[in-house]
Amino acid sequence: MSAHNEYAAFRSNYTKQWRHSFNASYTIYNLAFVWENDMYVKQSPSSPAARVTSDGEHNRILNGIPDWVYEEEMFSSNRALWWSPGGKRLAYAKFNDTGVHTIEYSWFGEDQYPTTVVIPYPKAGTPNPVVTLFVVDAENVTRVMPVAIPSSFNTGDHYLATVTWVTDERLAVQWLKRKQEHLLLQIYNFDGTSWTAGESLPLDQVNGWIGRFSPAEPVFATDMSAYLVMSDGKGYKHLHSVVAGKVHPLTSGPWEVVDILKVTDGGIVHNSSYYRMGCHGPGVPRFYLRNNVDGTEVNVLEDNSQFVELISDIQMPTTRHGTIKLRDFDIKYQLTLPPGFQESKKYPLLVDVYAGPGSQKANHRYSVGWSSYLASTENIIVASFDGRGSGFRGDKLMHAIYRRLGTYEVEDQITAVREIMKERFIDKERIAIWGWSYGGYVTSMALGAGSGLFKCGMAVAPVSKWEYYDSIYTERYMNEPLENADFYGSSTVTARAANFSSVQYLLVHGTADDNVHFQQAAQISKALVEKEIDFEAMWYTDEDHGLGEHVYSHISHFLLRCFA
Repeated sequence: MSAHNEYAAFRSNYTKQWRHSFNASYTIYNLAFVWENDMYVKQSPSSPAARVTSDGEHNRILNGIPDWVYEEEMFSSNRALWWSPGGKRLAYAKFNDTGVHTIEYSWFGEDQYPTTVVIPYPKAGTPNPVVTLFVVDAENVTRVMPVAIPSSFNTGDHYLATVTWVTDERLAVQWLKRKQEHLLLQIYNFDGTSWTAGESLPLDQVNGWIGRFSPAEPVFATDMSAYLVMSDGKGYKHLHSVVAGKVHPLTSGPWEVVDILKVTDGGIVHNSSYYRMGCHGPGVPRFYLRNNVDGTEVNVLEDNSQFVELISDIQMPTTRHGTIKLRDFDIKYQLTLPPGFQESKKYPLLVDVYAGPGSQKANHRYSVGWSSYLASTENIIVASFDGRGSGFRGDKLMHAIYRRLGTYEVEDQITAVREIMKERFIDKERIAIWGWSYGGYVTSMALGAGSGLFKCGMAVAPVSKWEYYDSIYTERYMNEPLENADFYGSSTVTARAANFSSVQYLLVHGTADDNVHFQQAAQISKALVEKEIDFEAMWYTDEDHGLGEHVYSHISHFLLRCFA
Protein backbone atom coordinates (compact mmCIF):
# COMPACT_ATOMS: atom_id res chain seq x y z
CA MET A 1 0.00 0.00 0.00
CA SER A 2 1.01 3.65 -0.36
CA ALA A 3 1.73 5.84 2.66
CA HIS A 4 -1.87 7.11 2.90
CA ASN A 5 -3.44 3.83 1.74
CA GLU A 6 -4.70 5.69 -1.34
CA TYR A 7 -3.26 3.26 -3.87
CA ALA A 8 -2.18 -0.35 -3.82
CA ALA A 9 -0.10 -2.92 -5.63
CA PHE A 10 -2.03 -5.94 -6.87
CA ARG A 11 0.04 -9.11 -6.75
CA SER A 12 0.07 -11.90 -9.31
CA ASN A 13 2.40 -14.72 -10.41
CA TYR A 14 3.36 -15.38 -6.79
CA THR A 15 6.47 -17.53 -6.15
CA LYS A 16 7.60 -18.25 -2.58
CA GLN A 17 11.24 -17.50 -1.71
CA TRP A 18 12.05 -17.76 2.02
CA ARG A 19 9.72 -17.77 5.05
CA HIS A 20 8.40 -14.21 4.53
CA SER A 21 9.73 -13.24 1.09
CA PHE A 22 8.49 -14.02 -2.39
CA ASN A 23 8.72 -12.92 -6.02
CA ALA A 24 5.66 -11.68 -7.88
CA SER A 25 4.35 -9.45 -10.64
CA TYR A 26 2.55 -6.25 -9.63
CA THR A 27 0.24 -3.62 -10.96
CA ILE A 28 1.63 -0.58 -9.13
CA TYR A 29 -0.05 2.62 -8.00
CA ASN A 30 1.57 5.38 -5.90
CA LEU A 31 3.88 3.50 -3.59
CA ALA A 32 7.43 2.48 -2.85
CA PHE A 33 8.66 -0.82 -4.18
CA VAL A 34 11.83 -2.81 -4.72
CA TRP A 35 12.90 -4.22 -8.07
CA GLU A 36 16.11 -6.23 -8.44
CA ASN A 37 17.36 -4.99 -5.05
CA ASP A 38 16.84 -1.30 -5.81
CA MET A 39 14.25 1.12 -4.39
CA TYR A 40 11.67 3.02 -6.43
CA VAL A 41 8.91 5.48 -5.54
CA LYS A 42 5.81 6.06 -7.68
CA GLN A 43 3.91 9.27 -6.94
CA SER A 44 0.68 8.70 -8.85
CA PRO A 45 -0.96 6.15 -11.16
CA SER A 46 0.21 8.10 -14.22
CA SER A 47 3.70 9.14 -13.11
CA PRO A 48 6.81 7.11 -13.89
CA ALA A 49 8.60 5.28 -11.10
CA ALA A 50 11.47 7.32 -9.66
CA ARG A 51 14.57 5.31 -8.89
CA VAL A 52 16.02 5.91 -5.42
CA THR A 53 19.02 3.56 -5.44
CA SER A 54 21.17 2.10 -8.20
CA ASP A 55 23.72 -0.09 -6.41
CA GLY A 56 21.49 -3.11 -5.77
CA GLU A 57 23.09 -6.43 -6.66
CA HIS A 58 21.84 -9.98 -6.15
CA ASN A 59 23.25 -11.57 -2.99
CA ARG A 60 25.51 -8.56 -2.38
CA ILE A 61 23.66 -5.25 -1.94
CA LEU A 62 19.97 -5.13 -0.97
CA ASN A 63 17.98 -1.88 -0.65
CA GLY A 64 14.57 -1.81 1.02
CA ILE A 65 14.39 -5.57 1.49
CA PRO A 66 16.17 -7.62 4.15
CA ASP A 67 18.73 -10.29 3.46
CA TRP A 68 18.08 -13.85 4.62
CA VAL A 69 19.12 -13.53 8.24
CA TYR A 70 17.35 -10.20 8.87
CA GLU A 71 14.16 -11.49 7.27
CA GLU A 72 14.18 -14.66 9.36
CA GLU A 73 15.50 -13.51 12.72
CA MET A 74 15.04 -9.76 13.13
CA PHE A 75 12.21 -8.32 11.01
CA SER A 76 10.02 -11.40 10.42
CA SER A 77 9.10 -9.61 7.21
CA ASN A 78 10.17 -9.27 3.59
CA ARG A 79 10.22 -5.46 3.89
CA ALA A 80 12.92 -3.10 5.10
CA LEU A 81 11.22 0.20 4.26
CA TRP A 82 8.97 2.36 6.41
CA TRP A 83 6.68 5.25 5.36
CA SER A 84 6.41 8.28 7.64
CA PRO A 85 2.86 8.96 8.96
CA GLY A 86 2.18 11.76 6.50
CA GLY A 87 3.84 10.06 3.55
CA LYS A 88 6.47 12.79 3.15
CA ARG A 89 9.44 10.54 3.79
CA LEU A 90 10.50 6.96 3.48
CA ALA A 91 13.09 5.22 5.66
CA TYR A 92 14.84 2.21 4.22
CA ALA A 93 17.65 -0.14 5.17
CA LYS A 94 20.57 -1.14 2.99
CA PHE A 95 22.23 -4.51 3.55
CA ASN A 96 25.77 -5.18 2.38
CA ASP A 97 26.32 -8.94 2.22
CA THR A 98 29.62 -8.89 0.35
CA GLY A 99 31.50 -10.22 3.40
CA VAL A 100 28.93 -12.86 4.34
CA HIS A 101 29.77 -16.50 3.66
CA THR A 102 27.29 -18.40 1.51
CA ILE A 103 25.42 -21.68 1.84
CA GLU A 104 24.86 -23.71 -1.33
CA TYR A 105 22.49 -26.57 -2.01
CA SER A 106 21.15 -28.38 -5.06
CA TRP A 107 17.72 -27.75 -6.53
CA PHE A 108 16.89 -30.94 -8.41
CA GLY A 109 13.77 -29.82 -10.25
CA GLU A 110 12.97 -31.64 -13.51
CA ASP A 111 15.92 -30.55 -15.66
CA GLN A 112 18.74 -32.80 -16.83
CA TYR A 113 21.13 -31.14 -14.39
CA PRO A 114 20.31 -29.77 -10.94
CA THR A 115 20.83 -26.07 -10.30
CA THR A 116 22.67 -24.63 -7.31
CA VAL A 117 20.97 -22.25 -4.87
CA VAL A 118 23.38 -19.79 -3.25
CA ILE A 119 22.38 -17.74 -0.17
CA PRO A 120 24.52 -15.38 1.92
CA TYR A 121 23.98 -16.97 5.32
CA PRO A 122 26.01 -15.82 8.34
CA LYS A 123 26.58 -18.68 10.76
CA ALA A 124 27.59 -18.38 14.40
CA GLY A 125 30.87 -16.52 14.72
CA THR A 126 31.16 -15.61 11.03
CA PRO A 127 30.93 -12.15 9.36
CA ASN A 128 27.50 -10.53 9.50
CA PRO A 129 25.82 -8.27 6.93
CA VAL A 130 26.57 -4.57 7.31
CA VAL A 131 23.38 -2.52 7.65
CA THR A 132 22.86 1.21 7.11
CA LEU A 133 19.70 3.28 7.42
CA PHE A 134 18.58 6.10 5.11
CA VAL A 135 15.63 8.47 4.75
CA VAL A 136 14.50 9.64 1.31
CA ASP A 137 12.24 12.60 0.52
CA ALA A 138 9.25 11.08 -1.28
CA GLU A 139 8.80 14.17 -3.47
CA ASN A 140 12.49 14.54 -4.31
CA VAL A 141 14.08 11.09 -4.41
CA THR A 142 17.53 12.54 -5.06
CA ARG A 143 17.47 13.81 -1.49
CA VAL A 144 18.65 10.75 0.42
CA MET A 145 19.93 11.32 3.96
CA PRO A 146 21.80 8.79 6.12
CA VAL A 147 20.74 8.09 9.69
CA ALA A 148 23.94 7.93 11.71
CA ILE A 149 24.75 4.97 13.93
CA PRO A 150 25.24 6.04 17.57
CA SER A 151 28.90 6.58 18.43
CA SER A 152 28.77 3.85 21.08
CA PHE A 153 27.96 1.37 18.31
CA ASN A 154 30.79 2.37 15.97
CA THR A 155 33.09 -0.29 17.38
CA GLY A 156 32.05 -3.89 16.93
CA ASP A 157 29.14 -5.46 15.09
CA HIS A 158 25.58 -4.30 15.61
CA TYR A 159 22.06 -4.88 14.33
CA LEU A 160 19.26 -2.61 13.19
CA ALA A 161 16.45 -3.97 15.38
CA THR A 162 13.40 -1.75 14.74
CA VAL A 163 12.47 1.44 12.87
CA THR A 164 9.42 3.41 14.02
CA TRP A 165 8.16 6.76 12.77
CA VAL A 166 6.85 9.12 15.46
CA THR A 167 6.03 12.03 13.10
CA ASP A 168 7.24 13.02 9.63
CA GLU A 169 10.16 14.81 11.34
CA ARG A 170 10.86 12.35 14.15
CA LEU A 171 12.19 8.80 13.86
CA ALA A 172 12.83 6.17 16.54
CA VAL A 173 15.45 3.50 15.86
CA GLN A 174 16.55 0.62 18.05
CA TRP A 175 20.18 -0.44 17.62
CA LEU A 176 21.30 -3.74 19.11
CA LYS A 177 24.83 -4.96 19.85
CA ARG A 178 25.83 -8.26 18.23
CA LYS A 179 25.97 -9.90 21.66
CA GLN A 180 22.30 -8.81 22.10
CA GLU A 181 22.73 -7.80 25.74
CA HIS A 182 22.72 -4.04 25.03
CA LEU A 183 20.09 -2.03 23.13
CA LEU A 184 19.83 1.68 22.42
CA LEU A 185 16.50 3.31 21.55
CA GLN A 186 17.62 6.43 19.70
CA ILE A 187 15.32 9.28 18.67
CA TYR A 188 16.33 11.24 15.55
CA ASN A 189 14.93 14.68 14.65
CA PHE A 190 14.97 16.28 11.20
CA ASP A 191 16.50 19.77 11.40
CA GLY A 192 15.81 20.69 7.77
CA THR A 193 19.04 19.30 6.36
CA SER A 194 19.88 16.12 8.28
CA TRP A 195 18.72 13.65 10.92
CA THR A 196 20.30 14.50 14.26
CA ALA A 197 20.35 12.32 17.36
CA GLY A 198 18.09 13.50 20.17
CA GLU A 199 17.08 11.74 23.35
CA SER A 200 17.96 8.10 23.80
CA LEU A 201 17.22 5.20 26.12
CA PRO A 202 19.82 2.48 26.74
CA LEU A 203 18.63 -0.96 27.84
CA ASP A 204 20.85 -3.70 29.22
CA GLN A 205 20.18 -7.32 30.08
CA VAL A 206 22.56 -9.10 32.46
CA ASN A 207 22.97 -12.87 32.02
CA GLY A 208 20.44 -13.04 29.23
CA TRP A 209 19.29 -11.38 26.03
CA ILE A 210 17.18 -8.34 25.18
CA GLY A 211 13.51 -9.12 24.53
CA ARG A 212 11.68 -12.40 24.51
CA PHE A 213 12.89 -13.25 21.02
CA SER A 214 14.03 -10.02 19.36
CA PRO A 215 13.54 -6.51 20.83
CA ALA A 216 9.93 -5.33 21.12
CA GLU A 217 9.03 -2.35 18.95
CA PRO A 218 8.09 0.85 20.82
CA VAL A 219 4.62 2.30 20.32
CA PHE A 220 4.18 6.08 20.37
CA ALA A 221 1.24 8.25 21.42
CA THR A 222 0.41 11.65 19.96
CA ASP A 223 2.04 13.39 22.95
CA MET A 224 5.37 11.82 21.86
CA SER A 225 5.48 9.50 24.85
CA ALA A 226 6.49 5.94 24.07
CA TYR A 227 5.33 2.60 25.39
CA LEU A 228 7.57 -0.44 25.65
CA VAL A 229 7.25 -4.02 26.80
CA MET A 230 10.47 -4.67 28.70
CA SER A 231 11.75 -6.54 31.73
CA ASP A 232 11.12 -4.89 35.08
CA GLY A 233 13.37 -5.06 38.14
CA LYS A 234 11.97 -8.44 39.11
CA GLY A 235 12.56 -10.02 35.72
CA TYR A 236 9.02 -9.99 34.31
CA LYS A 237 8.19 -8.34 30.99
CA HIS A 238 5.79 -5.48 31.65
CA LEU A 239 4.39 -2.36 30.07
CA HIS A 240 6.44 0.80 30.60
CA SER A 241 5.99 4.38 29.44
CA VAL A 242 8.97 6.47 28.39
CA VAL A 243 8.61 10.22 28.82
CA ALA A 244 11.56 12.59 28.29
CA GLY A 245 13.96 9.66 28.50
CA LYS A 246 12.61 8.43 31.85
CA VAL A 247 10.98 5.02 32.24
CA HIS A 248 7.79 4.54 34.27
CA PRO A 249 6.27 1.07 34.93
CA LEU A 250 2.57 0.77 34.13
CA THR A 251 2.00 -2.88 35.02
CA SER A 252 3.68 -5.20 37.49
CA GLY A 253 3.45 -8.61 39.09
CA PRO A 254 4.58 -12.23 38.55
CA TRP A 255 3.05 -12.39 35.07
CA GLU A 256 3.97 -10.95 31.69
CA VAL A 257 2.61 -8.56 29.08
CA VAL A 258 2.84 -10.24 25.69
CA ASP A 259 2.33 -7.31 23.33
CA ILE A 260 0.91 -3.81 22.89
CA LEU A 261 -2.04 -3.94 20.52
CA LYS A 262 -2.75 -0.22 20.16
CA VAL A 263 -2.14 3.18 21.73
CA THR A 264 -4.92 5.67 20.99
CA ASP A 265 -4.84 9.47 20.98
CA GLY A 266 -5.43 9.61 24.71
CA GLY A 267 -2.61 7.20 25.48
CA ILE A 268 -2.95 3.74 26.84
CA VAL A 269 -6.26 4.53 28.58
CA HIS A 270 -8.79 5.66 26.01
CA ASN A 271 -12.43 6.62 25.55
CA SER A 272 -13.40 4.48 22.58
CA SER A 273 -16.97 3.24 22.78
CA TYR A 274 -16.38 -0.36 21.81
CA TYR A 275 -13.64 -2.90 21.47
CA ARG A 276 -13.28 -6.34 19.95
CA MET A 277 -12.39 -9.19 22.27
CA GLY A 278 -11.15 -12.49 20.92
CA CYS A 279 -11.18 -15.70 22.96
CA HIS A 280 -8.82 -18.22 21.38
CA GLY A 281 -9.39 -20.93 23.97
CA PRO A 282 -9.81 -23.20 25.71
CA GLY A 283 -12.95 -23.72 23.63
CA VAL A 284 -13.54 -22.98 19.95
CA PRO A 285 -12.39 -19.39 19.19
CA ARG A 286 -15.05 -16.71 19.54
CA PHE A 287 -14.95 -12.97 18.88
CA TYR A 288 -17.16 -10.37 20.55
CA LEU A 289 -17.89 -6.65 20.35
CA ARG A 290 -18.01 -5.26 23.89
CA ASN A 291 -18.90 -1.97 25.53
CA ASN A 292 -15.79 -0.16 26.70
CA VAL A 293 -17.53 1.35 29.73
CA ASP A 294 -18.84 -1.73 31.52
CA GLY A 295 -17.54 -4.59 29.39
CA THR A 296 -20.98 -5.88 28.46
CA GLU A 297 -21.35 -7.85 25.27
CA VAL A 298 -22.85 -5.85 22.39
CA ASN A 299 -22.64 -8.39 19.60
CA VAL A 300 -21.13 -11.73 18.68
CA LEU A 301 -18.86 -11.11 15.69
CA GLU A 302 -17.92 -14.75 15.13
CA ASP A 303 -18.69 -17.82 17.22
CA ASN A 304 -17.58 -20.49 14.72
CA SER A 305 -20.94 -22.19 15.14
CA GLN A 306 -20.63 -23.94 11.77
CA PHE A 307 -17.37 -25.50 12.87
CA VAL A 308 -18.91 -26.55 16.19
CA GLU A 309 -21.76 -28.22 14.31
CA LEU A 310 -19.29 -29.88 11.93
CA ILE A 311 -17.38 -31.58 14.76
CA SER A 312 -20.44 -32.32 16.91
CA ASP A 313 -20.62 -35.93 15.72
CA ILE A 314 -16.87 -36.49 16.00
CA GLN A 315 -15.31 -37.87 19.13
CA MET A 316 -12.78 -35.21 20.06
CA PRO A 317 -9.94 -35.48 22.58
CA THR A 318 -9.92 -33.61 25.87
CA THR A 319 -7.08 -31.55 27.32
CA ARG A 320 -5.67 -31.63 30.83
CA HIS A 321 -3.25 -29.04 32.22
CA GLY A 322 -1.11 -29.28 35.30
CA THR A 323 2.11 -28.40 37.08
CA ILE A 324 5.04 -30.58 38.07
CA LYS A 325 6.55 -28.91 41.13
CA LEU A 326 10.29 -29.31 41.48
CA ARG A 327 12.68 -27.89 44.04
CA ASP A 328 13.59 -24.63 42.30
CA PHE A 329 11.01 -24.26 39.52
CA ASP A 330 7.81 -25.68 38.05
CA ILE A 331 7.25 -27.53 34.80
CA LYS A 332 3.91 -26.79 33.15
CA TYR A 333 2.35 -29.61 31.18
CA GLN A 334 -0.51 -30.27 28.78
CA LEU A 335 -1.98 -33.70 28.08
CA THR A 336 -4.18 -34.40 25.07
CA LEU A 337 -6.31 -37.36 26.13
CA PRO A 338 -8.27 -39.80 23.93
CA PRO A 339 -12.09 -39.61 23.86
CA GLY A 340 -13.57 -41.73 26.62
CA PHE A 341 -10.30 -41.60 28.52
CA GLN A 342 -10.19 -43.99 31.49
CA GLU A 343 -7.69 -43.69 34.33
CA SER A 344 -7.67 -47.48 34.73
CA LYS A 345 -6.47 -48.16 31.17
CA LYS A 346 -2.92 -48.06 29.82
CA TYR A 347 -2.13 -45.64 26.97
CA PRO A 348 1.04 -45.07 24.95
CA LEU A 349 2.58 -41.63 25.41
CA LEU A 350 4.03 -39.30 22.77
CA VAL A 351 5.95 -36.22 23.92
CA ASP A 352 5.42 -33.34 21.50
CA VAL A 353 8.38 -31.04 22.16
CA TYR A 354 9.68 -27.69 20.97
CA ALA A 355 11.41 -26.23 24.07
CA GLY A 356 13.23 -23.40 22.26
CA PRO A 357 14.10 -20.24 24.21
CA GLY A 358 10.99 -18.20 25.02
CA SER A 359 8.59 -20.83 23.64
CA GLN A 360 5.38 -22.19 25.13
CA LYS A 361 3.72 -25.51 24.27
CA ALA A 362 1.47 -26.02 27.30
CA ASN A 363 -1.25 -23.42 26.84
CA HIS A 364 -5.01 -22.97 26.70
CA ARG A 365 -5.24 -22.00 23.02
CA TYR A 366 -7.74 -24.10 21.06
CA SER A 367 -6.20 -26.14 18.28
CA VAL A 368 -6.97 -29.18 16.16
CA GLY A 369 -3.94 -30.86 14.64
CA TRP A 370 -1.89 -34.02 14.45
CA SER A 371 -2.04 -34.47 18.23
CA SER A 372 -5.85 -34.43 18.02
CA TYR A 373 -5.74 -37.16 15.38
CA LEU A 374 -3.38 -39.35 17.42
CA ALA A 375 -5.49 -39.05 20.55
CA SER A 376 -8.90 -39.49 18.93
CA THR A 377 -8.03 -42.12 16.31
CA GLU A 378 -5.03 -44.01 17.71
CA ASN A 379 -5.72 -43.69 21.47
CA ILE A 380 -2.33 -42.12 22.12
CA ILE A 381 -1.82 -39.57 24.89
CA VAL A 382 0.16 -36.56 23.63
CA ALA A 383 2.07 -34.52 26.21
CA SER A 384 3.93 -31.21 26.05
CA PHE A 385 6.12 -29.75 28.79
CA ASP A 386 7.42 -26.23 29.43
CA GLY A 387 10.47 -26.22 31.68
CA ARG A 388 13.55 -24.06 31.92
CA GLY A 389 14.06 -21.85 28.90
CA SER A 390 10.34 -21.50 28.18
CA GLY A 391 8.70 -18.09 27.94
CA PHE A 392 6.04 -15.94 29.60
CA ARG A 393 6.95 -16.90 33.19
CA GLY A 394 9.79 -14.49 33.89
CA ASP A 395 13.40 -14.01 32.87
CA LYS A 396 14.83 -16.29 35.57
CA LEU A 397 13.20 -19.36 34.04
CA MET A 398 13.72 -18.27 30.43
CA HIS A 399 17.35 -17.22 30.84
CA ALA A 400 18.27 -20.44 32.67
CA ILE A 401 19.50 -21.83 29.34
CA TYR A 402 21.51 -18.74 28.39
CA ARG A 403 24.87 -19.83 26.92
CA ARG A 404 23.94 -23.50 27.45
CA LEU A 405 21.44 -24.68 24.83
CA GLY A 406 20.85 -28.41 24.85
CA THR A 407 21.14 -28.77 28.62
CA TYR A 408 18.33 -27.83 31.01
CA GLU A 409 15.55 -27.75 28.40
CA VAL A 410 16.46 -31.32 27.43
CA GLU A 411 16.86 -32.48 31.04
CA ASP A 412 13.45 -31.05 31.93
CA GLN A 413 11.71 -33.05 29.20
CA ILE A 414 13.26 -36.23 30.63
CA THR A 415 12.37 -35.24 34.21
CA ALA A 416 8.79 -34.47 33.20
CA VAL A 417 8.42 -37.85 31.50
CA ARG A 418 9.67 -39.59 34.64
CA GLU A 419 7.03 -37.74 36.67
CA ILE A 420 4.17 -38.37 34.24
CA MET A 421 5.13 -42.06 34.11
CA LYS A 422 4.00 -42.30 37.73
CA GLU A 423 0.42 -41.95 36.51
CA ARG A 424 -1.09 -45.41 36.29
CA PHE A 425 -2.62 -44.75 32.86
CA ILE A 426 0.79 -44.40 31.13
CA ASP A 427 2.18 -47.48 29.39
CA LYS A 428 5.84 -47.24 30.45
CA GLU A 429 6.94 -49.56 27.64
CA ARG A 430 5.50 -47.34 24.90
CA ILE A 431 6.85 -43.82 25.24
CA ALA A 432 8.05 -41.78 22.25
CA ILE A 433 9.19 -38.22 21.59
CA TRP A 434 9.03 -36.04 18.49
CA GLY A 435 9.70 -32.46 17.44
CA TRP A 436 10.31 -30.15 14.50
CA SER A 437 13.22 -27.72 14.09
CA TYR A 438 14.34 -26.83 17.64
CA GLY A 439 11.96 -29.58 18.74
CA GLY A 440 13.80 -31.99 16.46
CA TYR A 441 17.05 -30.93 18.12
CA VAL A 442 15.64 -31.52 21.63
CA THR A 443 14.15 -34.84 20.48
CA SER A 444 17.56 -35.97 19.26
CA MET A 445 19.37 -34.71 22.36
CA ALA A 446 16.85 -36.47 24.63
CA LEU A 447 17.18 -39.75 22.73
CA GLY A 448 20.95 -39.38 22.82
CA ALA A 449 20.93 -38.82 26.58
CA GLY A 450 20.60 -42.57 27.10
CA SER A 451 17.82 -42.25 29.68
CA GLY A 452 16.15 -45.52 28.71
CA LEU A 453 12.73 -43.84 28.83
CA PHE A 454 12.00 -43.59 25.12
CA LYS A 455 11.30 -46.47 22.79
CA CYS A 456 11.52 -44.28 19.69
CA GLY A 457 11.65 -40.72 18.41
CA MET A 458 11.10 -38.66 15.27
CA ALA A 459 13.22 -35.59 14.54
CA VAL A 460 12.02 -33.33 11.72
CA ALA A 461 14.49 -30.75 10.34
CA PRO A 462 16.65 -30.78 13.47
CA VAL A 463 19.69 -28.73 14.34
CA SER A 464 22.67 -30.99 15.03
CA LYS A 465 25.38 -28.46 15.84
CA TRP A 466 24.91 -24.78 16.68
CA GLU A 467 27.94 -23.67 14.65
CA TYR A 468 25.89 -24.64 11.59
CA TYR A 469 22.97 -22.30 12.40
CA ASP A 470 22.58 -18.57 11.74
CA SER A 471 24.38 -15.91 13.74
CA ILE A 472 21.50 -13.77 15.01
CA TYR A 473 19.52 -16.64 16.52
CA THR A 474 22.41 -18.75 17.78
CA GLU A 475 24.48 -15.95 19.30
CA ARG A 476 21.42 -14.44 21.00
CA TYR A 477 21.38 -17.50 23.25
CA MET A 478 24.92 -18.91 23.01
CA ASN A 479 27.16 -15.89 22.23
CA GLU A 480 29.88 -16.49 19.64
CA PRO A 481 31.67 -19.87 19.56
CA LEU A 482 35.01 -18.43 20.69
CA GLU A 483 33.31 -16.96 23.79
CA ASN A 484 31.52 -20.18 24.73
CA ALA A 485 33.52 -23.05 23.27
CA ASP A 486 32.74 -25.61 25.98
CA PHE A 487 28.97 -25.41 25.63
CA TYR A 488 29.11 -25.25 21.84
CA GLY A 489 31.10 -28.46 22.02
CA SER A 490 28.79 -30.24 24.47
CA SER A 491 25.54 -29.22 22.77
CA THR A 492 25.88 -31.36 19.62
CA VAL A 493 23.64 -34.27 18.68
CA THR A 494 26.54 -35.98 16.91
CA ALA A 495 28.51 -36.35 20.16
CA ARG A 496 25.66 -38.50 21.53
CA ALA A 497 25.46 -40.83 18.54
CA ALA A 498 26.51 -43.95 20.47
CA ASN A 499 23.43 -43.73 22.72
CA PHE A 500 21.05 -44.13 19.76
CA SER A 501 21.73 -47.87 19.68
CA SER A 502 18.92 -48.50 22.17
CA VAL A 503 16.17 -46.46 20.43
CA GLN A 504 14.31 -46.42 17.13
CA TYR A 505 15.10 -43.13 15.38
CA LEU A 506 13.48 -41.45 12.38
CA LEU A 507 15.36 -38.52 10.85
CA VAL A 508 13.42 -36.29 8.43
CA HIS A 509 14.71 -33.31 6.43
CA GLY A 510 14.09 -31.33 3.24
CA THR A 511 16.97 -31.06 0.79
CA ALA A 512 16.11 -27.41 0.05
CA ASP A 513 15.80 -26.26 3.67
CA ASP A 514 17.18 -22.71 3.59
CA ASN A 515 16.74 -22.33 7.36
CA VAL A 516 18.08 -25.47 9.07
CA HIS A 517 20.26 -26.74 6.27
CA PHE A 518 20.30 -30.35 5.09
CA GLN A 519 23.90 -30.29 6.31
CA GLN A 520 22.53 -30.66 9.85
CA ALA A 521 20.74 -33.95 9.13
CA ALA A 522 23.66 -35.17 7.01
CA GLN A 523 26.00 -34.75 9.97
CA ILE A 524 23.65 -36.72 12.27
CA SER A 525 23.41 -39.44 9.63
CA LYS A 526 27.20 -39.57 9.27
CA ALA A 527 27.74 -39.79 13.04
CA LEU A 528 25.22 -42.63 13.41
CA VAL A 529 26.73 -44.57 10.51
CA GLU A 530 30.20 -44.17 12.00
CA LYS A 531 28.86 -45.79 15.19
CA GLU A 532 27.23 -48.55 13.08
CA ILE A 533 23.75 -47.62 14.33
CA ASP A 534 20.71 -48.40 12.20
CA PHE A 535 18.06 -45.71 11.86
CA GLU A 536 15.36 -44.61 9.46
CA ALA A 537 15.54 -41.49 7.32
CA MET A 538 13.25 -39.65 4.94
CA TRP A 539 14.58 -36.90 2.66
CA TYR A 540 12.05 -34.59 0.98
CA THR A 541 13.48 -33.48 -2.35
CA ASP A 542 13.32 -29.72 -3.04
CA GLU A 543 11.29 -29.11 0.13
CA ASP A 544 12.17 -26.33 2.56
CA HIS A 545 11.80 -26.09 6.35
CA GLY A 546 8.03 -26.43 6.15
CA LEU A 547 8.06 -29.69 4.17
CA GLY A 548 4.61 -30.95 3.10
CA GLU A 549 1.68 -32.86 4.54
CA HIS A 550 3.16 -36.23 3.59
CA VAL A 551 5.51 -35.93 6.56
CA TYR A 552 2.60 -36.51 8.96
CA SER A 553 1.62 -39.72 7.18
CA HIS A 554 5.19 -40.95 7.34
CA ILE A 555 5.83 -40.19 11.00
CA SER A 556 2.39 -41.62 11.88
CA HIS A 557 3.31 -44.94 10.27
CA PHE A 558 6.67 -44.96 12.05
CA LEU A 559 5.05 -44.19 15.42
CA LEU A 560 2.39 -46.89 15.08
CA ARG A 561 5.07 -49.46 14.22
CA CYS A 562 7.02 -48.36 17.27
CA PHE A 563 3.97 -48.74 19.53
CA ALA A 564 2.79 -52.02 17.95
